[in-house]
Amino acid sequence: MAEHEHYQNVLCIRADNMGDVIMSSPAMRALKETFDCRITLLTSRAGALIAPYLDCVDTVITADLPWVKRIEGNAAELPELAAKITSMGFDAAVIFTVYSQSALPAAMLAYMAGIRVRVAYARENPYDLLTAWVPDEEPYGRINHQVRRDLELVGVMGARVSDDHLELRKETLAMVSLSGKLDFAGVDLNAPFIVLHPGVSEEKRQYPTELWIKTGRMLAERYPVPILVSGSDSEEELANAIATGIGPAARPVAGKMSLGEFICLLECAASVVSVNTGTIHIAAAVQTPTVVLYAQTNPQHTPWKSPHEILPFSVPAGLKSRNTIIRDVASRLYAGHIPYPRPSEVVEAVERLLAVTNGGRIVEWAHR
Repeated sequence: MAEHEHYQNVLCIRADNMGDVIMSSPAMRALKETFDCRITLLTSRAGALIAPYLDCVDTVITADLPWVKRIEGNAAELPELAAKITSMGFDAAVIFTVYSQSALPAAMLAYMAGIRVRVAYARENPYDLLTAWVPDEEPYGRINHQVRRDLELVGVMGARVSDDHLELRKETLAMVSLSGKLDFAGVDLNAPFIVLHPGVSEEKRQYPTELWIKTGRMLAERYPVPILVSGSDSEEELANAIATGIGPAARPVAGKMSLGEFICLLECAASVVSVNTGTIHIAAAVQTPTVVLYAQTNPQHTPWKSPHEILPFSVPAGLKSRNTIIRDVASRLYAGHIPYPRPSEVVEAVERLLAVTNGGRIVEWAHR
């Protein structure tokens, strides 16, 4: 593909979850910085939640596509979606995927919409579905971090970015409203606190509730600061149970804040302990030290260029993916069984991160 081409109106397709969209954002920023173009993001309802906090995204098309996990669908949706995309006059489409996904369904959508330039990785020959076919070497030849994978994809168009860190817009009003909510819960936003995020989108990523409780108790003993247990509306019951089990130091905050407030919460936290979900990518974007209880699913999705420690564990046998590419990676990288990290290991990881990033101030503050 000629690098001198200039694109004015680009469709970026990332039809997965919020964390996936965040990881693709440096590549979208590269397109905007290089071509000074308008970026429209086609993503799922879950992915669309983060779009208002990405400066590189101008417009969002929300669609839960049938080749991405969703609850229900309608066969009439795709022709209607293609017609809508056609009407928006895009001159290029970039399709972001993980190595275990096929870009060709989205490429067909872009082809139906008459978009002149269509760029994606593909393992099989896409013929006319893609105008710029990047043969997918992953995961057999190599495995890149997702951010690097996406940056290399837009690189074939000549797109470059000055800073490839994750970035999210912070809202002043969200910080003010968050402060009020935490004051009501007896938490000072300007004093140290630790966030535990136990909620998962997939059962196979789950860290057992009883181990969360033990971890929280040990953290409360080590650091006499508030322990905030976060999550979505649907995770309130889990957060409440864990906070109750931990004791007086814990505050359940699941379902009590907007996404903008949650971004501010993680930015202000001394440290975050989370399963591998979108939360770890938000924490990476605000450079908060994070301990990740990392189910061995996709090695591409660790925090990007931020202080963190990974504590891996094996996916239970009955919950492993049927995808043959994922199974191949698991057989090569995850052959040995790794038990759930012990709570003491989690606390030690938090201590190591805080020793480097916090300089002991969390303990000094707690004993004032």
